[in-house]
Amino acid sequence: MINKNVKIHTEYIKLADLLKFANVVSSGSDAKYIILEGKVKLNGETVLQRGRKIYPGMVVDCEYDDVYKIIVE
Repeated sequence: MINKNVKIHTEYIKLADLLKFANVVSSGSDAKYIILEGKVKLNGETVLQRGRKIYPGMVVDCEYDDVYKIIVE
């Protein structure tokens, strides 16, 4: 498992944008694919909306080439 702490400088970030910003995926289409496949969890619950707003304090887990835990600060 790879842990990543990501600091955002806005009120929130959309889920697909977070996956790109954290360098988990290289493109929006890759983000869309893993989200729709159910490979992304937000605070332990599967999320299927790529536009879901992610705020500081939330934790995103996903599987893409490896297992990632993204902690949003």
